[in-house]
Amino acid sequence: MSLEARLDAGLAELSLGLQASQRERLLTYIGLLERWNRVYNLTAVRDPARMVSQHLLDSLAILPHLGGGALLDVGSGAGLPGIPIAIATPERAVTLLDSNQKKVAFLQQAVAELRLTNATVCRERVEAWQTKLRFDVIVSRAFAELADFVIAAAHLLAKGGVLAAMKGVYPDEEIARLPSGFRIRAAIRIAVPGLAAARHLVLVEPIAA
Repeated sequence: MSLEARLDAGLAELSLGLQASQRERLLTYIGLLERWNRVYNLTAVRDPARMVSQHLLDSLAILPHLGGGALLDVGSGAGLPGIPIAIATPERAVTLLDSNQKKVAFLQQAVAELRLTNATVCRERVEAWQTKLRFDVIVSRAFAELADFVIAAAHLLAKGGVLAAMKGVYPDEEIARLPSGFRIRAAIRIAVPGLAAARHLVLVEPIAA
């Protein structure tokens, strides 16, 4: 099965009706990732066909659960899930945050080549980033344990916003260590087309004073 057919089948399974130009950008992104990966080691996944399910569809499968508004991708790395989300939702402002210079170089190149006018790249450590910007959704994918993510990123959350942690198996122990002042809004099992492994999205919100 071609990469295009694999992507189209996965998007259909997720009920995501993307335009042809958006699907083309997603595949262009995979090409960029594959090329840069030879030198920069951005991802352990080398096979483009596996990148479609493990990177593109894994990132896009969480979209129905995020709500709207500005999104911050913490520890974005190779741009996951931020770049696929930015491609799929051009009306949403997406900030890709990472502290690694090589990864930031890739993110800047990808945003430029993909002409993602709604995406911004920032090189900072999330816990030290001082900005007036506040985000409705702060997402992380394999960034840190849940408690560490919440503590590091909560100061950037807009009122009514949510911290969204992408996890594999249901993280009972991590949830039990959630810091005081926060609660689980939802813990959702995510089905990713072409991926047999367990996936969960844990949504965390501050407890209103």
